[in-house]
Amino acid sequence: MTEEEPKSRGRFRGFVGGVRLLFDALLGVVVLLVIGFFLFVDTIEREQRDPVRSADGIAVLTGGVARIDEAMKLLSRQKAKRLLITGVNRTTTAEELKQLSSQGDQYFSCCVDIDHEARNTIDNATETSQWVARQHYDSIIVVTSNYHMPRALAELARVMPEVTLIPYSVVDNNAHLERWWTYPGTTRLLLSEYIKYLLALGRLGATHFVGKFFLGGTTIAVEDASEP
Repeated sequence: MTEEEPKSRGRFRGFVGGVRLLFDALLGVVVLLVIGFFLFVDTIEREQRDPVRSADGIAVLTGGVARIDEAMKLLSRQKAKRLLITGVNRTTTAEELKQLSSQGDQYFSCCVDIDHEARNTIDNATETSQWVARQHYDSIIVVTSNYHMPRALAELARVMPEVTLIPYSVVDNNAHLERWWTYPGTTRLLLSEYIKYLLALGRLGATHFVGKFFLGGTTIAVEDASEP
């Protein structure tokens, strides 16, 4: 290297330079992931809020007892016409679900559908999209725990991009979001959700890419949307 050649050009030459370049790139990725994690945690709702508008339907993703009760309250306040409870254990009966609702069983016979097929959030999205297609809905209120909402919205947007999604986060008191770093259980939960959220964003981006560049900008019909 000549004296006139910038030192930065010679920094990454040879094997040692290649290793240094790889290290710098990995360090940059780690820094971005850490920043992204803190932003992710910061966006999680801390307080219960009403949806700003009504919708055609309500979809509640099971996983917490309070989720079903909150969804039933929305239905009783006529925030939507119909409710889907998705991801119910196959051994759980409708009678047992009724016990989880403070509104009683008056809506179960007319306005509640129960999905026993979904086993995870991806399945929840698939089953919900099929339900929305059958009902010919254009908008739904999504009910799930506050820390789970970002991933749920990403998975739902992937399979039904033309449906308006209105989030209704149920605040989980077992997740200590204030000073979360002092609670190992909450920290593990948030890290797990963040990683799964990034994967969900990757699937969402890949679906949009395929739809735009390989399907002429068309979207995948919810009836035909397959689980990756």
